[in-house]
Amino acid sequence: MSALVECVPNFSEGRDPAVLEALRAALTSVSGVRLLDVQADASHHRSVFTFVAPPDAAVEAAFRAIRTAQERIDLTRHAGEHPRMGATDVVPFVPLEGATMEDCVALARRLGDRVGAELGIPVYLYARAATRPERERLPDVRKGEFEGLRDIIGTDPARAPDFGPARIHPTAGATAIGARPFLVAYNVYLAGGDVALAKAIAKSLRTSDGGLPAVQAKGFDVEGEPQVSMNLLDLDATALHTAFDAVDAAARRAGATVARSELVGLVPERAVYAAAEAHLRLQDALADHALERQVRRSAGPALDEWMDSVASSSPSPGGGTVSAVAGAVAAALAAMVGRLTAGRKKYAPVDGEFRALIGEAEALRLRLMRLGEEDAAAYDAVSTAYAIPKAEEARRTAAIQAALIEATRVPLETLRAARAVAALAARAAEAGNRNAASDAGVGALLAEAAARGAAYNVRINVAGMPDRAAGAPFAAEAVRLVEEASRDAARARTAVEAVIEG
Repeated sequence: MSALVECVPNFSEGRDPAVLEALRAALTSVSGVRLLDVQADASHHRSVFTFVAPPDAAVEAAFRAIRTAQERIDLTRHAGEHPRMGATDVVPFVPLEGATMEDCVALARRLGDRVGAELGIPVYLYARAATRPERERLPDVRKGEFEGLRDIIGTDPARAPDFGPARIHPTAGATAIGARPFLVAYNVYLAGGDVALAKAIAKSLRTSDGGLPAVQAKGFDVEGEPQVSMNLLDLDATALHTAFDAVDAAARRAGATVARSELVGLVPERAVYAAAEAHLRLQDALADHALERQVRRSAGPALDEWMDSVASSSPSPGGGTVSAVAGAVAAALAAMVGRLTAGRKKYAPVDGEFRALIGEAEALRLRLMRLGEEDAAAYDAVSTAYAIPKAEEARRTAAIQAALIEATRVPLETLRAARAVAALAARAAEAGNRNAASDAGVGALLAEAAARGAAYNVRINVAGMPDRAAGAPFAAEAVRLVEEASRDAARARTAVEAVIEG
């Protein structure tokens, strides 16, 4: 998998659904972006978006969202519990798989330069990307907030931005962009206390006042409830359960209790396991006993990961694998229509037929998924054969012929299976549950596409063979099977149109 980074932009908007939707659309308009979470808080008047993406896509998505925030958010009309200095208040990059902290520092600088130059928003680099020690902590960068920074920027050299003009943007303010380890935003609500107690507890916890390591904390009144709001900057320094226990102990000493707590955004799985292990006093790792974790380990890549691999610069997985997957999806739709038909009194005359159809469709679905995996492996074998030095002509030619024969066999099997799926889907459209006729039709169309795609692979592999005559029967069979799959798809289209027209 290519490198991934997490990006967690915070926007000074937590109330207007239209603005939140515009921000979401800006982020997800970039290919490769996976939006994982959105947290919007009306009292804080703030939203936190969490997404992951390859590095270049992350920078582009963040820029588009910052531009949208500049267009849609006016800080002169903004008021909320949370401190802020910008419409886009803070944009941290966090290294994930295949990325380093140095990579994220470089991304922060790239984004900051672009935001300053193209949007005219002053940018301050913070955390690991900071250019001076006094800007490592976000509260120090944001000191004075929008109104205070507006009055001092351009006159105090200590508040000169790293990028952009030395003047506040009139409505979008300034933005902090940085790189940091995984941060957990965590709030604990008190029962029986007041905001003064929340502030006192926060002061006792935060690192800057001699409290827990790597903790930022403030006390708020949120709709009449006292809240201790924390940023846990390093879970290895202060764990989630350690922070909770500290708030709980301080509240009890003051005659109050913890009412509840909340996570803002996402949290690493290991933090949840660590909390459970601490309170259960387990002797070994809880993660090793988690059923779902073991299931994930044994499963293949998730759909979004597989799509990323198809979209990458690697030629494998390619059209052959995608054709097989399309055929498998078509088989799944045929099976679904079968299950919506079998056992229904209205369709009793075809009950036996459709029970058999379900079994055939399921078998074809599994076969096509296996063929998708085999197709990628067959392509790799072709690449290996072509890598043999041309000086070894005889060995190279024989290896290429053998590899292309195998690379032809796999899509031909895919084509045979897709043609069978097309027949099942057509029958499901003609005689199956009328309420699912369109699903059967989609299955037939996908099966036809899978057949045509597989046929392309058969024919192009035959064309590349040193001995084309050996592959001629494969190409002829491919042409015939595509014609048959197309006839089945036409049958399905006719049946679906008849249902639609009534």
